[in-house]
Amino acid sequence: MAHIVVLGAGTGGMAGAYEIREALSKKEHQVTLINEREEFQFVPSNPWVGVGWRDEKETTIPIKKYVNRKGIDFIAARVDEIKAADNKLLLNTGDTVDYDYLVIATGPDLAFDQIPGAGPEGFTQSVCTLSHAKTCYEDFKALIEEPGPVIVGAFQGSSCFGPAYEYTFIVEKALRDKKIRDKVPMTYVTSEPYIGHLGLGGVGDSKGMLESDLRNHSIKWICNACVSKVEDGTMYVDEFNGNKELIKQHELPFKHSMLIPPFRGVPAVANVEGLCNPKGFVIVDDFQRSPAFNNIYAAGVCIAIPPVEDTPVPTGTPKTGYMIESMMTAITENLVHVLKGEQPTKKGSWNAICLADMGDTGAAFVAIPQIPPRNVTWFKKGKWVHYAKIAFEKYFMRKMKKGTSEPIYEKYTLKALGIERLKDD
Repeated sequence: MAHIVVLGAGTGGMAGAYEIREALSKKEHQVTLINEREEFQFVPSNPWVGVGWRDEKETTIPIKKYVNRKGIDFIAARVDEIKAADNKLLLNTGDTVDYDYLVIATGPDLAFDQIPGAGPEGFTQSVCTLSHAKTCYEDFKALIEEPGPVIVGAFQGSSCFGPAYEYTFIVEKALRDKKIRDKVPMTYVTSEPYIGHLGLGGVGDSKGMLESDLRNHSIKWICNACVSKVEDGTMYVDEFNGNKELIKQHELPFKHSMLIPPFRGVPAVANVEGLCNPKGFVIVDDFQRSPAFNNIYAAGVCIAIPPVEDTPVPTGTPKTGYMIESMMTAITENLVHVLKGEQPTKKGSWNAICLADMGDTGAAFVAIPQIPPRNVTWFKKGKWVHYAKIAFEKYFMRKMKKGTSEPIYEKYTLKALGIERLKDD
């Protein structure tokens, strides 16, 4: 009998636990899901939470109630140390958990401390977690009461640009709904070398389309931006050119600001010698397995992927839901092989497929593979994407309650885009 532990119950970890449980005999193997919170949070909804369009009840469900129904054990605790040589986890409760196979799906640690004054404990907001998004909403309400400049974007070293664009346009729409948009100057500040880069080197005409949308909504932008510090009401931004030369220093006033931070590995994972790169991201082979520990697998934001290209200001490569799902499917199939005494054979597709809400419209893109050169590049926008994203939220939450083991992103996203044929590309 093998004990498989999945560490992290995000969009990858919880869905992955269901998939692993479905694939393995309940009589022969035990599956345990460990998460520091008792609730599953649908992170893609956080930009909506940040302006009050969603609340906690709509974007969370209790984990234990639903995973137990599928024969998955659940532990609500933080893992403080991974003793990889001993196949053991030390929890913040003082308890220990032994494992035969460990699947790491923790997501990232948010490195606000790299920029003085950044983050909810400083002077900027975040939508990376539900608690941050709720705090962001309180700050947004203060903006409504006393309008002033808004800054949205992504700090240097960020690797998740979609939510920054989403929140920009969602805020813009929310301000128009309140009839105060004319009182709120908006600036998009990003480490990207150009608008629409997305950490992917651009996707189709993402540059032209997103620039046009920002311009049409009277939103200014600064690219190749490195934030040196943030003070109460003022952001200090260094702007570089393509040769990495400083060309301008900005002092931007703001009443409300939300910037995506740099990511790094969570401490318990990053501290395992030989497991991670210098930023604390798990190094994996083609089969999502650690080269240093052959009984440890990893998927999602916590794994190491090199940047798509060198940029004047550092930008990371995003890991989208579709890609993460394919990684978890690969891990599941490889565990099945390994538990039979066979070698792993399944590789994740690493394709990028995304639905992004933009307030009252939306943008969708497909990059296959995610890292160029690509076989397929596709970028479209329209009100239908806005509605598709809303429908996907409800669809995903329903599937988490049901305990489905089917590929949610593949089944819904490609169907919504009308490009199901691409799943085999």
